[in-house]
Amino acid sequence: MPDWTEHDSATYRDIAAIAVPRRREMTTTIVSLVPFAADDRFRIVELGSGDGTLSAALLAAHPNATVLALDGSASMREATAARLAPCGDRARVRAFDLASLDWWDLMHGADLVVSSLCLHHLNDAKKQYLYKAIADRLSARGALFVADLIEPLHPASRRLAANEWDRSAREQAGALEAPQLFTRFADAKWNQFRFPDPADRPSALFHHLVWLKHAGFGAVECFWMFAGHAVYGGFK
Repeated sequence: MPDWTEHDSATYRDIAAIAVPRRREMTTTIVSLVPFAADDRFRIVELGSGDGTLSAALLAAHPNATVLALDGSASMREATAARLAPCGDRARVRAFDLASLDWWDLMHGADLVVSSLCLHHLNDAKKQYLYKAIADRLSARGALFVADLIEPLHPASRRLAANEWDRSAREQAGALEAPQLFTRFADAKWNQFRFPDPADRPSALFHHLVWLKHAGFGAVECFWMFAGHAVYGGFK
């Protein structure tokens, strides 16, 4: 991902428990949307696996599923591999460059493609191309679920998202009795709506839904949204 460094990866792992608004709720939303029974066999591809939290939750809920976890950061891949080690050969971890095309065929025949806090590093055109590539490669019963930053379209909604994000981070740090995590969150200027980073290119929710529909997804929805973060996607 452009401008993403191993220092960024380390910072994210340190503060993820509070930096992602309602992270457990976000993850649970994706797991609850999976259109397969608990004991079904199906194949998952995760784009930007981070520390492996989402892949681990999906495999725990579906003991016959397999996952290919892709990430561009070596330290994130190590974290994912360590978290998924108890899953044995049900989990594979592999490097990829999100902005390139050479990994797209790894999604051929996948039943579920998921991504968390990754695709906002692509510009609008590349998001559209990727959605089309995913739709073309998913199985007939497949689905795509994305959790990511959403671009506010009005200064009032941007202000609301920024305030909610800060409040969520402070509350989660308090619940963990770790106020130093909020200090790190603030010092790192992690709140993109308050401190825009040119490496972040979030898009409006409406645009995502239109692009997914045009890509070939039959049922397209936003399933959850809070503090400028949303879970959205589509079913084939």
